[in-house]
Amino acid sequence: MKLKTTLFCGAAAMALALPAAAESLRIQTHYAPETTSGKLAQEFVEQVAADSNGDLTIEMFYSSSVVKTVETFDAAANGIVDCDMTGGAYQIGKNPAFQFVGDIMGGYDNPQQQFDWLAQPGNLELVQNLYNTYGIQFIGWWMYGPESLASTTPLNGIDDLADFKFRSPPGMETEIFAKLGSSPVVMDFTEVFTALETGIIDGADASSLANNAGMGLYDIAKNATYPGFHSMPADHLACNKAKWDSLTDEQRAVVQKAMDDLGAKSAEVSQAANEEALPKLQEEGVTIADWSEEDRNSFRQAAQEVWQEWAARTPETKALVDSHIAYMKEIDLISE
Repeated sequence: MKLKTTLFCGAAAMALALPAAAESLRIQTHYAPETTSGKLAQEFVEQVAADSNGDLTIEMFYSSSVVKTVETFDAAANGIVDCDMTGGAYQIGKNPAFQFVGDIMGGYDNPQQQFDWLAQPGNLELVQNLYNTYGIQFIGWWMYGPESLASTTPLNGIDDLADFKFRSPPGMETEIFAKLGSSPVVMDFTEVFTALETGIIDGADASSLANNAGMGLYDIAKNATYPGFHSMPADHLACNKAKWDSLTDEQRAVVQKAMDDLGAKSAEVSQAANEEALPKLQEEGVTIADWSEEDRNSFRQAAQEVWQEWAARTPETKALVDSHIAYMKEIDLISE
């Protein structure tokens, strides 16, 4: 009996001494690997592996290769993938509040303002409670800054939005542009190039100037708005909560730091990429339209009217809209 006990204790001690098996996260992003954002996502993958000494690795699925972009959140919740690296605005069908953690159309001028909003007391809790309702843990944002439209027809000012048929992501954007006379067509991010090529749409709200160029949109659409004004999507990292909770404290800390670093450098890298892409596009015959302050203000006013319509839809949406407006007034982004 003593021998058996000794053997059992020895085996238990050896088991405790063995290192835990390396963990892996399967993550889907809608970005192609050759785009600026896709390359940044790869840097995130490499940083997690390096900082964890291989204890945590990531298998990244690019260009929404597992499920459609809008289905990534549910795929994470159901364990098909572990994490969603698209954006909250794709989930407004669940709760309109997701619009205001994904893309506050006509809202902040730059990513830092939105990160600062998130850092205000109580705001992260608003976001986390929304995500946790669906079994998902919000980890962080990465934003490349205001987007640029791509169009086969001129977009020199707000009047050119009349009858503009373009790809739009689902959500509030369709209502804002419809108010201004446009014809938004909701389609998956990965379908934009083909739709432009075949003339199904005249233009697209897809991504930043550099990302659009990386996707080849300006090979077809020879008009662009820049600097952007209408949209600044906050892409997120959002993980299956059970999977996230199963990670060790050290593993979670590694992912959180890598995400914070990605958020900090995304706008800077993307702006540099935009500035590099700009003269090349102009040389290739792309017309760049920098809208007047008057036209920009007209768009922002139309957006704010729609914000209030959305705020009436659910308590969670109202809480987020009220919080954003209060902070925008505090930093003099909008008037009282």
